Amino acid sequence: MSDGQDPRKLDALQERIDKLRGTKPVRPQIDDHYSQTHAGWRMITELVTGIVMGVGIGWGLDSLFGTKPVFLVLMTLLGFAAGVRVMLGTAREMQRKYESDAAAARDAGDNGPGGGQDKGNGRGD
Repeated sequence: MSDGQDPRKLDALQERIDKLRGTKPVRPQIDDHYSQTHAGWRMITELVTGIVMGVGIGWGLDSLFGTKPVFLVLMTLLGFAAGVRVMLGTAREMQRKYESDAAAARDAGDNGPGGGQDKGNGRGD
C-alpha cells in the first residue's frame, strides 16, 4: 500500500465488506493438502530425531565404557520407541483438533472440514 491513501476511505471500504459478509465469521482458507504435508513432515522429524538421539547417546556410552555395539543398539531401539511414542501423540493431537474443527463447523451450520465437498463413493450417499 502506498502512503498516499486515505485511511477513512479504507475504513469505509472495510465497513462495506463487513456488511456484505454478514455475521458469519470468515475462516482463513488453508489448503488441506499443505496442512497434512506439514503434519507428515512433523511426524517424520519426530521419529528421525528420536533415532538420531538414541544413536548419539548409545555411541557416546559405548565410547565411554568401551563396549562398542551394546549401547549403540540398545539406545537406537529406545530412540526409535521414543520417536514412535511422540509421533503417536502428535497424531492424537491432530485427531482431537480435526474433531473439534468438525464439531465447530457443524455448530456453525457448515459442512465441516473439507468445505462441503463430497468425498464419499461418488454416488451422493
